[in-house]
Amino acid sequence: MTSHDKRRQVLYWRLLARLFDPEERATLETASLGVVEDIGLPPALLDPQVSVDSIVQRHPGLAAEFDGLMVPTPVSTVDGYADGGRDRAAEVRRAALVSKVLLNVFAAGSGTVTAGQLARWQSDAGWLERALGCQPGQLRAGRPTAGAGASPTGSGGGGTTPDLSQLIPAIGPQLGAIEADLVKRMHLREVLADPALAARLTPSMSLIEQLLRDKNNLSGVALANAKALIRRFVDEVAEVLRTQVAKATVGALDRTVPPKRVFRNLDLDRTIWKNLTNWSPEEERLYVDRLFYRHTARKTTPQRLIVVVDQSGSMVDSMVNCTILASIFTGLPRVDVHLIAYDTQALDLTPWVHDPFETLLRTNLGGGTDGTVAMGLVRPKIAEPRNTVVVWISDFYEWQAEPLFDSMAGIHRSGAKFIPVGSVTSSGRGSVNPWFRERFKDLGTPVISGHIGKLVHELKTFLA
Repeated sequence: MTSHDKRRQVLYWRLLARLFDPEERATLETASLGVVEDIGLPPALLDPQVSVDSIVQRHPGLAAEFDGLMVPTPVSTVDGYADGGRDRAAEVRRAALVSKVLLNVFAAGSGTVTAGQLARWQSDAGWLERALGCQPGQLRAGRPTAGAGASPTGSGGGGTTPDLSQLIPAIGPQLGAIEADLVKRMHLREVLADPALAARLTPSMSLIEQLLRDKNNLSGVALANAKALIRRFVDEVAEVLRTQVAKATVGALDRTVPPKRVFRNLDLDRTIWKNLTNWSPEEERLYVDRLFYRHTARKTTPQRLIVVVDQSGSMVDSMVNCTILASIFTGLPRVDVHLIAYDTQALDLTPWVHDPFETLLRTNLGGGTDGTVAMGLVRPKIAEPRNTVVVWISDFYEWQAEPLFDSMAGIHRSGAKFIPVGSVTSSGRGSVNPWFRERFKDLGTPVISGHIGKLVHELKTFLA
């Protein structure tokens, strides 16, 4: 074992010791400090109370080293040995930087959390995502990483982006769980009552869930700050979803409608090709006796989209995402969107569906689940089954399972498109009642689960 190997081992032993026990071990701390100073890195790198942002602000050159830090690099070979080309000194430096990021993110401590501490953790989590070749917030939001061979999305990374679903399958949900725990440990009402502290909060799904649960207990400045945070989060998520929806929301070309004969629709390439027989070699001139135009008319059959969302405590993430998604589809031409939320009672939110912020403020999280009450509102809305899609988002742990499934099967048999969705969450995780899952599969309408992008694709396919 070389001296570099021993140094790297010291840094990783210290990391493991601090992750499992916050108490310092003097021997490991002293040895690690000696290693860090010897390789020219700042001693503050070992202090878990110092954020990565602070380190980078004091030492700007380190920013590029953190970007893509944990993206695997190809193994080099020298004389046929896989480790012959290893830069062991660089591995020690990398171990020190990796230890900093991992310790700051995964050693979240215990006790009450302030707004400043939450903001600092969110920033450090962003640096971990950048180290893995992703955009800050990408893993916590459950957005898929780029495929193999693509450049990492961190601002300064190099190499290729790993397949994180294979490398570390639980990293996104784990980050989300830590963030949710930090939010729960905050004295949120006191923070919201102080505009300066509230301004330091970074909107996240965990924070929005807490705000929605507690909104009826807030008033005055605290309520105003809570609403501002909810609106910020809604706008940020809506921007991402709007981009996904906009990629393919137009209908198919309707070739039964003659193309409009205007210059902007002129198909120049086809016109030249079809008139080549009129080419005059002597005059070097092409005589055009027929013009060809592109089709631009699109099918405009009205479509009705009915979104039913389980607002029980286990489905908060899905409810927020789908409320925003419904508002986006509301803005599309020839799409009539209806939104229903339910627990043991059903609420028709269609009048507010264009504004997800107002819609969310009218929801009440928690309670049991009885989809039959929502079905009572859905059936009258299905006027033309062939032009209707019903999206039902739930974990399907229902009080009256068989009557509800029979009603859903009836919608499917009527000619309407029925899309059961188990989860469209930030993390893509969700538990679905296996009884319902098997019956939906037999019906030919398998449950969609995962990232909300899957639902966007299904809806665009039907509505196009």
